[in-house]
Amino acid sequence: MGEKFEGKVTVVVKAPPSSVWKALTDPEMIKQYLFGTQVTTDWKVGSPITYEGVWQGKAYKDKGVILEVVPGKSLVSTYWSGMSGKTDVPENYMKVAYTLEPMPEGTKLTLAQGNIPSEKERDHSLQNWGMVLEALKKLLES
Repeated sequence: MGEKFEGKVTVVVKAPPSSVWKALTDPEMIKQYLFGTQVTTDWKVGSPITYEGVWQGKAYKDKGVILEVVPGKSLVSTYWSGMSGKTDVPENYMKVAYTLEPMPEGTKLTLAQGNIPSEKERDHSLQNWGMVLEALKKLLES
């Protein structure tokens, strides 16, 4: 097992933590900033979470397990992508953690991703998450 990488992306959203939390957990809102992805889960610790959609003409189904849910503060899950080309085994699941911090101008939203296999994958992943968070920010601020 080689070295694993971790990455972080942060945005400040001009909206209260409750609104940002809703954007992270409401399937209809998620679809609007996560490339049309349909997310299915009950948001309970230990429950499965699935992400389904079509990316560049290919259908995908990604999945994970909810690890932590603190409404308005943090949301942590594992994540495995069918498009990663990696087998569906626990060591190939990455960890994705959203942290919300109230600020005078709104909410600081940080996404941390861990257990990333390579630096190249980390950079690619952070670029994608950056786009996702910017789209979430735009949705809430419009």
